Amino acid sequence: MLLNPSPLHSLRRYAVNCALMALCAMLSAAQASAQQPGELSGALKKAKEGGSLTIGYRESSLPFSYLGRSGNPIGYSIDICRAIVEAAAAEVGREVSIQWLPVTSETRFDAVTSGKVDLECGSTTRNAERMQRVAFSPVIFVAGTKLMVPRNSPINTLRDLKGKHVVATGGTTNVAALERLSERFDLQLKIIRAREHADAFRVLQQGGADAYAGDDVLLHGLLSGSPERGKFRVTSDFLSYDPYGIMYRKGDPQFAAVVERTLRELAASRELERLYRQWFVMKLPTGERLGLPMSAQLEELIRAMPERAE
Repeated sequence: MLLNPSPLHSLRRYAVNCALMALCAMLSAAQASAQQPGELSGALKKAKEGGSLTIGYRESSLPFSYLGRSGNPIGYSIDICRAIVEAAAAEVGREVSIQWLPVTSETRFDAVTSGKVDLECGSTTRNAERMQRVAFSPVIFVAGTKLMVPRNSPINTLRDLKGKHVVATGGTTNVAALERLSERFDLQLKIIRAREHADAFRVLQQGGADAYAGDDVLLHGLLSGSPERGKFRVTSDFLSYDPYGIMYRKGDPQFAAVVERTLRELAASRELERLYRQWFVMKLPTGERLGLPMSAQLEELIRAMPERAE
């Protein structure tokens, strides 16, 4: 019995999901154009009247959104969100500053739906279930759940986890994947939910869990900055596949059109590829180097992204 879907099957599933999500974005853009000319609503109205938008950021989602040496948020997702804010400023015809608010895996959704943040810029998986509550940009990254274990651990595959303690960050799709797989294969996992990615890594380091389940890129990011990186390894098997997007409030068609157009323009100008190289291939401002080439799945998604919103 195969435990994991094939990469081809997953890519096809992503293509179908992305087509449906693109249709939703086009409908949102159409709603925006139906409003009276010059009449602003939602996040754009806030930007025009107050001169600022609020970005929710993560403190340890390297290299997407994390704290630099100065203590300010930096990362791949942060740079994309800065571009969205610049586009919003051009749309409303005034300077728009950024207010920063830290969020966690468990608080990020409420922060968006309540209006505390206008954009959540981290490492959030975009899926159909979540899109019932919030909206997402086009896909900016494709990750997957893997396991981090001590270097000498006998754990290599999903079946090796039976009866084990596994830590994951609460409120993530990694927890959902563990629960689903534990039930499906009768693994009887003992799942520990940590507040943040760095906290989950700390649980593993201190021997509080047999494995840490997280998105592969985040696991490698945590190891790259740790003096104990030689003591741990990341297993090869994927437990799930997860496309990331920038999250914002649902039901805001004008802002949705700005987000959609910004990502399409970043892709068309190849700026998105440049940002990817800056944050995933080259040396980071904090000294780490992931050396992670762009996946074939993400290349295909970016290549297929239209140059402008319909």
